[in-house]
Amino acid sequence: MARRKGRRGLVAVGIGTSLVALWALVGWLAAEEVVTPQMAMLLGIATFGLYVGFGILIAVFRMISRLE
Repeated sequence: MARRKGRRGLVAVGIGTSLVALWALVGWLAAEEVVTPQMAMLLGIATFGLYVGFGILIAVFRMISRLE
């Protein structure tokens, strides 16, 4: 079981890193004035919403798969 917990931590770090990298990309786009600051804020919030939404979807899928 210890090996599985280590993998979960690695997955969590990977997900967190990818979210921060996307936020950094949005920040860079705003700094280069490719997008407006308001659009950058909306992009950041939308990205976070997608991560939360898909996280809930995956959690529900895993719970349902354990029932069968």
